[in-house]
Amino acid sequence: MTTTSHGPDAPFALARFRQRDSPRLGLVARDRIRPLTPEDLGAASLNDFLADAAWDRLAALAEQDGEWMPLAGVTLTAPVEPRQVLQTGANYRQHVIELVAAGLTNSTDRTIDEAREAAARMMDDRAAHGEPYFFIGLPACVVGDDVPLVLPGYSEVHDWELELAVVIGREAFRVSREEALDHVAGYTIVNDITTRDLVFRKDMKEIGTDWYRAKNAPGFLPTGPFLVPPPFVDGSNLNVRLELNGEVMQDASTSDLLFDIPALVSGASQTMPLLPGDMLLTGSPAGNGQHWKRFLRDGDVMTGTIEGLGTQVVRCVAETG
Repeated sequence: MTTTSHGPDAPFALARFRQRDSPRLGLVARDRIRPLTPEDLGAASLNDFLADAAWDRLAALAEQDGEWMPLAGVTLTAPVEPRQVLQTGANYRQHVIELVAAGLTNSTDRTIDEAREAAARMMDDRAAHGEPYFFIGLPACVVGDDVPLVLPGYSEVHDWELELAVVIGREAFRVSREEALDHVAGYTIVNDITTRDLVFRKDMKEIGTDWYRAKNAPGFLPTGPFLVPPPFVDGSNLNVRLELNGEVMQDASTSDLLFDIPALVSGASQTMPLLPGDMLLTGSPAGNGQHWKRFLRDGDVMTGTIEGLGTQVVRCVAETG
């Protein structure tokens, strides 16, 4: 069982907790949580609430007496119920520069400094004139950190990628960058687990990437534990930090995003409407297992923290049977 002793830094946030094995929506304020009814929300469901995101209603509840319980006494699960999950690739500038520079030094006679300068120019041109790179994930993979991460036995190269996730509020379809933040209901944490040896097809390399098999095993999107309202989050400058068994593996800032949150929401909305409660992952910084040549093993514990959004603790277990 996973418990969280204190909430995020925000005055209040949403969470879902297990009550008789069924998830129930709750309001978190400091180290307390209280269950929320449809009457409290003013909406029939979480996603219906997010469509309007009447956070002022919950701000008032956070100051009132009620059925408050210690946060440490409940088991939290994923705070969202998305119908769609969109993921962003190659979106941290410094991370991508290092990857491109490594490729250039292997394929040309450039020095590493020359390769980095060339890669930086490429990334700046991409940010100015290019478009974000999106692919889709399965909502069924979204779980809380109360669920152990089962490492499928068909591979030994399962990897971590801690990411800031945008949660959509009002439906967004072909919105501009200037309008995009009006469609954001909040933010949460996601660890986008990836099986590295399945990313590229071996039977027909011309097909390219196989994100379905590489990223969509059960539990491969540990999410939460909190959904924090936008007024309390500066998504343009948040520290993203992942520790593996206490050792820091990823430590970066969202200020390094090639495409910022308005660009991502706008870009993703051009193809398909983004619905209330949907998640848009913003990409992961340098420091994954592929970089360290160290992949997830039975017994590993990943502690992922994003500034202002709290901390998730994911425990890994080997697949049995």
